Amino acid sequence: MVIAVRSATPDDADAIAGIYRPYVEGATVSFETDAPDADEMHKRMLASNGYLPWLVVTEGEAATVMGYAFAGPFRDRPAYRYTIETSVYLAQAALGKGYGRQLYDALIDTVRAQGFAHAIGVITLPNDWSIRLHESVGFKRTGVLREAGYKNGRWIDVGFWQVELNSATIPPKEPKPFSETGMVWNW
Repeated sequence: MVIAVRSATPDDADAIAGIYRPYVEGATVSFETDAPDADEMHKRMLASNGYLPWLVVTEGEAATVMGYAFAGPFRDRPAYRYTIETSVYLAQAALGKGYGRQLYDALIDTVRAQGFAHAIGVITLPNDWSIRLHESVGFKRTGVLREAGYKNGRWIDVGFWQVELNSATIPPKEPKPFSETGMVWNW
């Protein structure tokens, strides 16, 4: 079976929306309550202006999108610009096949090459699968916000995991845009 990780394109927006929908509608993994459609996902992808990566993992000769990962700003304030937040979502058929690890390895290698200092993973708890995935690529638990969100009739804790990507220099170096580095994957 042919498996590939590549940069996402606008043509992937429909598949990405389809993968994300169950996480919004039937789970507490996402705190969104209305699943975004392909147009909204396309807008989110474009919002990075080529600065932050969106990646997909594909399977088979038809290159069916089986999962996606992306980096976004950790917070809006300028002093946070050296730290990014990462996310990965897989189609149900892709769970347990190692696709999440492939996506996360490629995403971490890419944002490291861009020059970001730290990546933050925000995980709704409990979520053993996501914790194992984050820790397998070097994230360490840094804290928990108790009952931070309410969804599906219950209060949900949120955990924070962090990984150092590059040394935090003084003064810090400005990260390079994704459009300059492209996807990097150091197998």
